[in-house]
Amino acid sequence: MEQALRDRVARGVAWSLAERIGTALVQMAVRIVLLNLLLPEDLGVVAILLAFATVALVVVDSGFSQTLIRGADPAASDFKSVFVFNLAVSLLLYGLLVASSPWVARCYDMPLVASLAPLFYLVLPANALCVIQTTLFVRRFRFALLSKVTFAASVASGAVAVAMALAGCGIWSVAAQQVLMLLFRAALLWTLGDWRPSAPFDLGALRRMAPFSLRLMATDLIAALYNKIPQLFLGSMYAPRTLGYYDQAQKLKELPLTSTMSAVQSVVFPALSRVRDDAPKLAESYRQVAMMTAFALFPVMLGLSAVAPDLFAALLAPKWRPTVPYLEAACLVGLFYPVAMVAYNLLKVRSDGAIIVRLEVVKKLLLTAVFALTIPRSVMAVVWGLVLFAFLEMAINLCAAQRFTTLPFGRLVRTLLPVALLSGAMYVAVRFTAAVLPGGPLLRLLCELAVGAAVYFALAAAFRLEAFRIARSMLRAQLQKGTR
Repeated sequence: MEQALRDRVARGVAWSLAERIGTALVQMAVRIVLLNLLLPEDLGVVAILLAFATVALVVVDSGFSQTLIRGADPAASDFKSVFVFNLAVSLLLYGLLVASSPWVARCYDMPLVASLAPLFYLVLPANALCVIQTTLFVRRFRFALLSKVTFAASVASGAVAVAMALAGCGIWSVAAQQVLMLLFRAALLWTLGDWRPSAPFDLGALRRMAPFSLRLMATDLIAALYNKIPQLFLGSMYAPRTLGYYDQAQKLKELPLTSTMSAVQSVVFPALSRVRDDAPKLAESYRQVAMMTAFALFPVMLGLSAVAPDLFAALLAPKWRPTVPYLEAACLVGLFYPVAMVAYNLLKVRSDGAIIVRLEVVKKLLLTAVFALTIPRSVMAVVWGLVLFAFLEMAINLCAAQRFTTLPFGRLVRTLLPVALLSGAMYVAVRFTAAVLPGGPLLRLLCELAVGAAVYFALAAAFRLEAFRIARSMLRAQLQKGTR
């Protein structure tokens, strides 16, 4: 990777990670307040609405934003055409989902679904207003400003949600937070961005972008649908309270995992696209991205699993304790999902999209089998089934990515293995601390966090881990630039 591009990627990842970490911390604080004020069955209702909204949001984008990021020099009419398409589809889907909400409410025996739907599904047009502005910010590597916008919107929407919950608005506060987050973000993006839809609408531009875009949409749609299958089936087979426990475990797991991977992918995809035709640079960039992603996420996910009992005991009401075993197991997905997504990014950059669709079909057949075996058994069986699938997805993506890179598979394994071993040692140290340390859960939690961080970074420095040395040099470079 050229030094200039590497510096831009480093700055972009740093800003994106700072924003994602800040946003995740804000969302964690807001979620803790809301969980203590709401009942598990209330969050079960939100889980059903969010399942339908997540699938619809993929259709709203339809893969066009990624095509615009990947393109060398899209025309102004391309952006206008995608914007009009996004907005029109979002309004159509909003109407369809609201109209069908009474039937969904009866199907799940959750009357609140029909009441909340008109407010909750406003996330669709609100998101459509953000897509093109975000795409342009990403293309221009304006990650610092984009990060500030996202963080500000998260803080503002979280504050409103907490105020509503304290005022007794209950589940409506959660729905409002989802919508206001996107509306605040859209308002800031349109205020700070210079793009306006002044170019003519060009249906031909959509046709030209459609082959690659729709292939990406197909894979993302399948992924979104399958990611929400547990909520859709568990909501009909088990009590809303049980669905609430499962869904909150997934959300707490996703706060660090999805937030960090979104930050990495938003920077890495356009960066890898710049060197897609330079095989050596692409291979080394792919290796370093996988290594640094693992270095950041492996200890976080294993650490969250290790501290889960004291985290819940210290910060949440006893009514949420059944969530703990779900969270402990679900966090193990974080050992496989990050590597799978880095390989998926390489496939998006180098392939024509057809292999991605074929791989998604294979993976979803495997996931169907996992769900068929686990959903009728228990919620815990579903959680462990998803951990197994995350491992299989990683293996499939890595094998497929080998066709598009000159990086030897053995070298990639040797790059990731030390990070995994150090993260495992940290996990053992945290569990041991929890077992032998007396005192209340809050004191133990703070000690566990301190011990985990100290052990991980001490071992990384002692063994001169490559990822640690790169992270340290990047941090020094950024600090030196900041003091000039």
